[in-house]
Amino acid sequence: MADSKKEVLGEQGIYDAKTLGTPKTLVLGLQHMFAMFGSTVLVPIITGLSVSATLLFAGLGTLLFHLITKRKVPAFLGSSFAFLAGYGAISGLMLAREQYATEDALMAAQAGGKLYAASQLLPYACFGVALAGLLYLVLALLFKVFGAMRVMKFFPPIVTGPIIMAIGLILSQSAINSCASNWPIALVAILAIIICNIWGKGMVKILPILIGVVASYLVAAVTGNVDFSGVAAAPWVGLPIKFQDTVFALFSSSRDAGTLFLHTIVTNADGEREVIISSMTKGGLLVTAAITIVPIAIATMMEHIGDISAISSTVNRNFIKDPGLHRTLTGDGLATAVASLFGAPANTTYGENTGVLSLTKVFDPFVIRLAAVFAILMSFCPKFSAIIEAMPSATVGGISLVLYGMISAVGVRNVVETQVDFSKSRNVIIAALILVLSIGINFSAAGSIAFSIGSANFALSGLAVGSLVGIILNAILPGKDYNFNEEAGSETGADLSGISEKELKEESDKKASK
Repeated sequence: MADSKKEVLGEQGIYDAKTLGTPKTLVLGLQHMFAMFGSTVLVPIITGLSVSATLLFAGLGTLLFHLITKRKVPAFLGSSFAFLAGYGAISGLMLAREQYATEDALMAAQAGGKLYAASQLLPYACFGVALAGLLYLVLALLFKVFGAMRVMKFFPPIVTGPIIMAIGLILSQSAINSCASNWPIALVAILAIIICNIWGKGMVKILPILIGVVASYLVAAVTGNVDFSGVAAAPWVGLPIKFQDTVFALFSSSRDAGTLFLHTIVTNADGEREVIISSMTKGGLLVTAAITIVPIAIATMMEHIGDISAISSTVNRNFIKDPGLHRTLTGDGLATAVASLFGAPANTTYGENTGVLSLTKVFDPFVIRLAAVFAILMSFCPKFSAIIEAMPSATVGGISLVLYGMISAVGVRNVVETQVDFSKSRNVIIAALILVLSIGINFSAAGSIAFSIGSANFALSGLAVGSLVGIILNAILPGKDYNFNEEAGSETGADLSGISEKELKEESDKKASK
């Protein structure tokens, strides 16, 4: 009997983990938690969001997703990197006082009202991400009412591919800046990721990010480049949520309701960088966050469809049909909205955990739910969060440099695998305008498209402008040739042909038996 189990484990799909026994099931759950861990905690490290809240809502979001999808889909929801550009666009409106503001600028800002640091603008960004999560529900409803083919024609790869490329390219500057603080430490992380991903075997191959973080962190600690004072002061047990970090704090009476004085850096005609002070009401900043960040959801929703396709292909179940994209999108969207309201990053289905499914061949969603419970338990340890937050910026930079490049590469893969025809002028124009507007506006002197409606001031990020222009042009220009196929996952960047063949064979066998 034991030999029989050994032959099955790792070779044939296991859909009921109970057959393996409790100890193995618990270990498999821990493995899934560590698979998502490296990337999930990296998002709050980069953005300044809470690590503890991130882990808590990764776990809770995963459980909510499983509830909505009838506990059928073995997916883990971790932090989404796609929204990093949105967080940076909003928090970048106010640059940290100690880094950029001149003495005269400080006096002017303090004379007119309270001076906010960049991190204090994160709840505004979270507000925009929460609305983006709700946009998932709109698309889910459209899928349910009109069907996938009618809806997806507005979001073809010629639109989503360049948007995803632009996200990675826009973020690249911050990765280089972080690496510049200590290039040797950053290179350790980069080399570790490359070695593990190319030459690694088993779990080493699917955990390159985590191994890169650990290796670079250890080198930094040994060479005296880490400040552990915050770790010693942190308690072992504590609540993962702080009210001031939530979106709800923006609407509390205790929060200053006056005008925000924003510092932005511009380059003048002489090539010198200078601080410019502008003002924006809180209402204006909320609207700015919404119109800047919500369009990013277009790319993340398409990423979600591709991820569900990949999971389906891995476990030989067509989750696009059952429980259906309307349910998976609803689960992902609600998890993102709830997490953002409480100051955690947006959630997304995690490819790392799909890799674990492929490696172990254990496809029982119950194992994923165990990983979610482990993440929730870990979120109540502030000392652990302090260790993560003490990570040197060069380590974060090294990891980010690879990850941001991979984001852009996913966009390239999206247009290549779906065979976008660039011999057509309409496709070239759409891709060109998305890329140039997204990247050009972001790195321009102004950094955004600013405009006023009445007395309210707004700012639209390059990514928002590029996304909107791409969607509108695709809708109005003639020559659309994209048709979404529920059976062909290659339409979203993943190959589901194996599932279609399997289903056809099953149908053929049924007919033959009658």
